[in-house]
Amino acid sequence: MLSGCGRREGGEGAGAAPASAPVAASGAIVPAGPMGVAFVYAGNADDNTWVGSHELGAKAVEHKFGDRIKVTRVPNVPDGAASEQVFRNLASQGSRLIFGTSFGYMDAMLKVAAEFPHVIFEHATGYKSAPNLGTYDVRGYQGASLAGVIAAYVTKRNIIGYVASMPTPAAIRNIDAFTIAARALNPDIKVQVAWTNSWSDPDKERAAAEALIGQGADILMQNVGSASVMQAAQAHRIHAFGWDADMSKYGPQAHLGSVVIDWSQYYIKTVQQVMEGQWTNQPVWNGIRHNAVDLVSINARVVPEVAQKAEAARYDAFHDGAYDPFAGPLKDQAGTLRVPAGKTLDDAEKHNINWFVEGVEGALPAA
Repeated sequence: MLSGCGRREGGEGAGAAPASAPVAASGAIVPAGPMGVAFVYAGNADDNTWVGSHELGAKAVEHKFGDRIKVTRVPNVPDGAASEQVFRNLASQGSRLIFGTSFGYMDAMLKVAAEFPHVIFEHATGYKSAPNLGTYDVRGYQGASLAGVIAAYVTKRNIIGYVASMPTPAAIRNIDAFTIAARALNPDIKVQVAWTNSWSDPDKERAAAEALIGQGADILMQNVGSASVMQAAQAHRIHAFGWDADMSKYGPQAHLGSVVIDWSQYYIKTVQQVMEGQWTNQPVWNGIRHNAVDLVSINARVVPEVAQKAEAARYDAFHDGAYDPFAGPLKDQAGTLRVPAGKTLDDAEKHNINWFVEGVEGALPAA
């Protein structure tokens, strides 16, 4: 179980500032006995690294609070309206705090939260809130930036393939931050993107990886839910980065490093706040300085020492707030200046980003 994945000690402070003053959760008489805490997953923890990262957080909560809470898990809940009844059932059956861990639950959670004003809802990666619905996320793009530093030193062909899941702002941020970091060190690099249009589909992920390898990629980056990309890299004797979990065991020779996410501190803090009546709907966006994101298991047999030192320096810069990949000047794929020199995208702009930076090859899927 991860217990803060960062390399340096950091605070647990909130990430993004709220658009308005935080709104305290409405008071209600909490039933005697353990507090009900529920986690709703879009897949299974055993075969989906995104779900697995949240499950590690759920286990950390159980370890911390013991018999003071009762944790309920609901796996394999599809996005959209189909999830409504799951959230409704959990709220009506006594859950005091419900975490929805898929972006696609957003509208369903907003609707059900209005029906149960005394239940606290928390939505991962979303951007819609209510008095009893908060949002939380991690700055995965910071981990992607660390991987981009490593990739710039390792690639021989200057072609990097990126297997992406759904075309959300989070995926676009990750692709852009990775590309910015890599091209800052090697401007000849091109990042080719292949979409699976699924949160987790091992067959589609492998097919996308194979296609990118066929186009000449000698490194694969990803933000998908299975080990298929790493396994494809291992089979073709190229290199790859893992996502959401340490994937080194799936490709010992291929593996360069894995971007990991640790939700445990946030989940523990949120449960404690609800118990103490201190919860608010303030959005939270934690990153490296909160020990929520890291690049782990860097393969020293492949990654040169100079690259490891550069990656460590980038980590420290993120930790200290001295670096932001979205600082201008930045151009998009068409060469249009999107972020002028002296300006940096704020968190609201990052949350809504819908364009690729220069160096990315591939288009966003049609809506």
